[in-house]
Amino acid sequence: MNLSLDGKRALVCGSTQGIGKACAIELAQLGASVTLMARNADQLRAVLAELPTRSGQHHDIAVADFSNPANVAAAVAKLTQPHHILINNTGGPKGGPIVDAKPEEFLAAFQMHVICNQLLVQALAPGMKSARFGRIINIISTSVKAPLENLGVSNTIRAAVANWAKTLASELGPFGITVNNVLPGFTDTQRLASLFATKAEKTGKSVDEVTKAAIATIPAGRLGDAHEIAAAVAFLASPAAAYVNGINLPVDGGRTQSL
Repeated sequence: MNLSLDGKRALVCGSTQGIGKACAIELAQLGASVTLMARNADQLRAVLAELPTRSGQHHDIAVADFSNPANVAAAVAKLTQPHHILINNTGGPKGGPIVDAKPEEFLAAFQMHVICNQLLVQALAPGMKSARFGRIINIISTSVKAPLENLGVSNTIRAAVANWAKTLASELGPFGITVNNVLPGFTDTQRLASLFATKAEKTGKSVDEVTKAAIATIPAGRLGDAHEIAAAVAFLASPAAAYVNGINLPVDGGRTQSL
């Protein structure tokens, strides 16, 4: 199986922590040169120092705030090298019932997840087409298959990203570019810890009780690890996955009860 990413360059968004950071490390281990993108330059430089370089890679950072699409467009415009792999990964909207969500919350989430993704693809797709190799992988959520309780805005916007990606997969497939979505389940990250803490506060339960209740819904009997999500991303980014296009791949320990 050809998993080598030697000679390839990847742009990994939201790569200072959690799943984004794990993806950057996995791709670098397979030989890719990685551009880390997030809003905190100091944290980006810290992750940069952790990336392996045994294949002679040259890693880099790009500072961008995904709450500001113009800022993201400006940052990607400064990249001087073509990128063969794009990992769209951005922190999700705050939780809460959809009936309580304000219109501006939907607009902000749409800009952060759909518009920023679109700007990145428009900037990088020409280089992918020239190389006849491209991988666009979106880290979304299992809510694409089954909406999650108390995540009204996120459920709505994640579904929009999934349909955007499916459309893109058809348009870019003839150029050797695949577009796929990875759907993490409950994964041990700061984002999940924040959601559990909020739920505990609202329900009067302890964080431990909330965590145990969540784990009870997972056939694997545990939370996922960020590197387990990243392993699926790395496979989809590899030459071995060239015929996998336009899919939603749950990585959730079996929790999602749909096909």
